[in-house]
Amino acid sequence: MAVTGIMTVIGRKKLCKAHAGEIALPSITHMAWGNGGVDENGQPKEATGLEINLYHQLLQKAIESRVFTNPEQTTCCYAATIGADELVGEEISEIGLFDSEGDLVAYRTFSRKGKDADIPQSYEMSEIF
Repeated sequence: MAVTGIMTVIGRKKLCKAHAGEIALPSITHMAWGNGGVDENGQPKEATGLEINLYHQLLQKAIESRVFTNPEQTTCCYAATIGADELVGEEISEIGLFDSEGDLVAYRTFSRKGKDADIPQSYEMSEIF
């Protein structure tokens, strides 16, 4: 099975340096959506971790909420919403989490999700440790 979601090399590098005391780890502050996450046959592209941006970013917004989803607090779920009047007619197929320094730290592809008018779409992406 192809890997469709992954922490990027940039994200892993920052985590490693923070654990070593070299830097303070920047927080995740934004979510972005795009329509470049599928190949010519409509299949989700495999995430490599080498991504530095979405293949075709359409929108980026501030994270609306973050929740630790297990008692050990080793998984954090980030959420944001595409508004009812945003990206109407687009087919969303990729999502990313960006940190406060503007770096893509987590990336995921998926099958196309059509965006209708007057209907918001809420997205969640979890970071699992």
